[in-house]
Amino acid sequence: MTQLSKSEQAYRLIRERIDSGRYVPGFRLVLAPIAAELDMSVVPVREAIRRLEAEGLVTFELNVGAQVALIQETEYLHTMQTLALVEGYATALATPGITADHLERAAAVNARMRETLEHFDPQRFTELNLEFHSVLFEACPNPHILDLVHRGWNRMKVLRNSSFSFVPGRARESVDEHDRILALIRDGAPVLEIEMAARQHRLTTLDAVLAQQDERRHGEELPAA
Repeated sequence: MTQLSKSEQAYRLIRERIDSGRYVPGFRLVLAPIAAELDMSVVPVREAIRRLEAEGLVTFELNVGAQVALIQETEYLHTMQTLALVEGYATALATPGITADHLERAAAVNARMRETLEHFDPQRFTELNLEFHSVLFEACPNPHILDLVHRGWNRMKVLRNSSFSFVPGRARESVDEHDRILALIRDGAPVLEIEMAARQHRLTTLDAVLAQQDERRHGEELPAA
């Protein structure tokens, strides 16, 4: 078994904590404590942080140091718009290859998503959401489109919980829309209709998040009573 380099060990530790939400946006990544935890010098930790910076997960500011990247509204907007396009198209291309087994698996995942609504955990819901959509788009025969979808989801991991944490009420609507997408596929609806349903499903979540942020922004601007 290949021994991981110290830099790789540091990278995996920090990346896992960013993905899990333990290191939230704006969290300062101080070299010495991380190095001490891993029983190594700060050099491999610095290398790991530079790698994460190249991936856009970490930023470095003068007099502040390294910190988990803050999520900009425009970045979220662009990522979700792109994912809506490529995931919708991937789902459409995958449709001819989606079997009854695929539909059964996706429906089972969606049922678990519905069960989580009672004691809502945004992170778990997001994990199941990816699992649901993966069952449908993984049958896409175009590897280039599929690669774009995976890139979009990987980028969304940086935004972990940025959708359903902001708009938890959107989760129930999302589950209902999943049922509709499955029904369209099951009933042999036109591929374009399936594509548009999958695309709009993503865009509706985007609209909900942006509306909530706009509402909060205007609320902060209101003068005190």
